[in-house]
Amino acid sequence: MEGYWLFLALLVSALLVGFLSVIFTLVWVLHYREGLGWDGTQLEFNWHPVLLVTGLVFIQGIAIIVYRLPWTWKCSKLLMKSIHAGLNAVAAILAIIALVAVFDNHNVSGIPNMYSLHSWVGLTAVICYLLQLVSGFVVFLLPWAPLSLRAFLMPIHVYSGLLIFGTVIATVLMGVTEKLIFGLRAPASYSTFPPEGVFANSLGLLILVFGALIFWIVTRPQWKRPKEPNSTLLQPNGGTAEGARGSMAANSGYNMDKSDSELNNEVAARKRNFVLDEAGQRSTM
Repeated sequence: MEGYWLFLALLVSALLVGFLSVIFTLVWVLHYREGLGWDGTQLEFNWHPVLLVTGLVFIQGIAIIVYRLPWTWKCSKLLMKSIHAGLNAVAAILAIIALVAVFDNHNVSGIPNMYSLHSWVGLTAVICYLLQLVSGFVVFLLPWAPLSLRAFLMPIHVYSGLLIFGTVIATVLMGVTEKLIFGLRAPASYSTFPPEGVFANSLGLLILVFGALIFWIVTRPQWKRPKEPNSTLLQPNGGTAEGARGSMAANSGYNMDKSDSELNNEVAARKRNFVLDEAGQRSTM
């Protein structure tokens, strides 16, 4: 891998910052927001940021760069696809539980649902994420989809995955700000720089840095997983691309050898005819 040590430094930094983001989220809800529970109160709501930061930010970020880990390049592509899909499935489950927690809390507390930009963008991101997961499983993991369809959808799959990840980070930052504005009251309002506000702002910066590191790692072409040397593409006649290329090369080599042989035979025949003609001319003289 080109630039291995830089990749390793960025990877360790991303893992550290992502892990700190999860820890900061837990400290925020346990120390400043009274803890966790499942009773429809604020304690149930607190699961919302914990599960989303853990799932749709940290775990999804790891799932995005799992193909870039050079230690996995010797593993089969099917195994890496399964790991990629498994991590995203775990993140999706956590996201669904997080949505249940916030809707349950709002319904019990009499708070309207889906009125803020944070909720609109967040629900859209989760729905797109689930669609991305299902389509990726059907098209790329199961062996039924034709290769032409896979080739067509792969750039869309990559782009939409990064778009969803960036949207999730923006949504989390909106949610943190919204919670601080609504949750902090005078005299410790948000504008007075209370300890909770500073701590939550620091959490937002950690999440932003984590996203930036993931984007940088996944967009470097020199760190892309190399193609497997024994990978094959099915041809309409049921053969493989490598087999077809090998057959073409063999036929080409055979034809070239055959042409060279024929040319050599023709030259030799001309030489023999020339010698015979010359001998005939001498005999007549």
